[in-house]
Amino acid sequence: MQVPQNGEDFVSQPWYHGLLSRQKAEALLQRDGDFLVRASRTCGDHPVISCRWRGSALHFEVLRVALRPRPGRPTALFQLEDERFPSLPALIRSYVNGQRPLTQATGAVASRPVIRQALIDSPSRIELLRARKWSDSQPAGLEHVGRSREGHSEPGASTVPTLALSCMGSDPVLLKTPAPLGSIADSLSASDGQLHAKAPTKPPRMSSLVLPDASEQPPTYCELVLRVPSARGTPPGHQCPEPEAPWWEAQEEEEEEEEEEEERCFARPQADISFCHPSKSSGLLGPQNRPLEPKVLHTLRSLFLEHHPGSTALHLLLADCKAAGLLGVTKAQRDAMGVASGLELLTLPHGHRLRSELLERHEVLVLAGALAVLGCTGTLEERTAALRGLVELALALRPGAAGDLPGLAAVMGVLLMPQVSRLEQTWRQLRRSHTEAAVAFEQELKPLMRALDEGAGPCDPGEVALPHVAPAVRLLEGEEVPGPLDESCEQLLRTLQGARQMAQDAPKFRKAAAQRLQGFRPNPDLQEALTTNFLRRLLWGSRGEGAPRDSRLEKFQQVLSALSLRLEPDC
Repeated sequence: MQVPQNGEDFVSQPWYHGLLSRQKAEALLQRDGDFLVRASRTCGDHPVISCRWRGSALHFEVLRVALRPRPGRPTALFQLEDERFPSLPALIRSYVNGQRPLTQATGAVASRPVIRQALIDSPSRIELLRARKWSDSQPAGLEHVGRSREGHSEPGASTVPTLALSCMGSDPVLLKTPAPLGSIADSLSASDGQLHAKAPTKPPRMSSLVLPDASEQPPTYCELVLRVPSARGTPPGHQCPEPEAPWWEAQEEEEEEEEEEEERCFARPQADISFCHPSKSSGLLGPQNRPLEPKVLHTLRSLFLEHHPGSTALHLLLADCKAAGLLGVTKAQRDAMGVASGLELLTLPHGHRLRSELLERHEVLVLAGALAVLGCTGTLEERTAALRGLVELALALRPGAAGDLPGLAAVMGVLLMPQVSRLEQTWRQLRRSHTEAAVAFEQELKPLMRALDEGAGPCDPGEVALPHVAPAVRLLEGEEVPGPLDESCEQLLRTLQGARQMAQDAPKFRKAAAQRLQGFRPNPDLQEALTTNFLRRLLWGSRGEGAPRDSRLEKFQQVLSALSLRLEPDC
């Protein structure tokens, strides 16, 4: 089935359902190949493609890359994997008409769009949308716009909803009879449009101003401009309530106020603080779970596939900042540990518990990532896609991007693990099918990780949100620095100096992390899946997580070795 091509504004497309929950979207997908596009509260400005494939409903986040407004080029690019498109309809046409898999990892093919209910209920509006051409922007071509069809209007029905559905983007409309402001503002909720008093020249796609009172004005030449998805029409004199700020943004303001009110002075620590709090309830795991439950692993795989690496990187940054005590630290915790953040605490003698938690977090992240690759018992392309996803996630975590260096170290630990690096067929296929990702791994990520481990990598708070703490943590926990004596002494001094500078720059890192997370709304399930407690329970079960740490790690390494040998026994 051909996807309609009437207009590049995806809000006007029949397959776009607006804000729709995952459960409602899955209920609309009946057969393999059915798909729709929706907005999600957890994905921000990024639309989500929901598609049924092989009996399961899959959800794919489309990365929306905003561009600076320039004449002759789009304001944003849309991307699923490698290829970028100037509009979302162009992306949909390419994948649907070409029967291309939405992702290589799933092989899901979207073929039949699910039309939104508003258009199904109004066949006349579908005819109006199909008959209308994108280039027809003259008033003569819009003579029927805004008028209800004779013989089909209901008593008391307003003609403005027809205007809101039929006029998208910057198509001009000549209003014959101005309607009251309140009815116009209420009717614009379907397309989130906004009236201007006159037609501006090439308006930028941004949030528009408050509606002027048009009740006493003569008929004007007006234009509909899209608002941000959360904006709604409001009566004059009333301001739109702003969304509640996340806790990491509110905490930044509270800490600034506290620093202004009282002078910073040393307080004797009272306790060994832990930032790894046990979760009260889990939305993914039951009260009692077994290790590596297949149903949970399938849910996690779908959850990670529907998020772009950039979104996953921000989720991981938030979880790592909370685990390291950079964000989410309460005043009681600061008073108890005698310093303001975990970056300072881990350099002190009474930071042993925090250092142990950070080492364990790194280990469980590496094991879980290795399981994502070695647990792919299907085709070679499936394992290759998993490797490629990890490389893209590492690129999204590197300095200058999300700047989450502990997260980057964990992902690189997966890719450099012996059980993963020995998969020669998989790596050969990665170099053949995804050359750009393979080159980035060899020429950019591996040298960067080597420099970070040696204490010589980038650590400026401007490009890094959370520094690489693992070398200092291992050193302070008594691990010896590998290598020849002269080189190990130099590395030891660099590591100690880096830890000292890291503690001094803790407020700058906190500010950099809060800036990267500004406006970010995490997915609750994905956020839980990246916590240390969840990963520990996932890997060893509710009963096994209490076993000694060394014993747990040794047994799981044996499991990964067996999986690796089963995948490629001839290596």
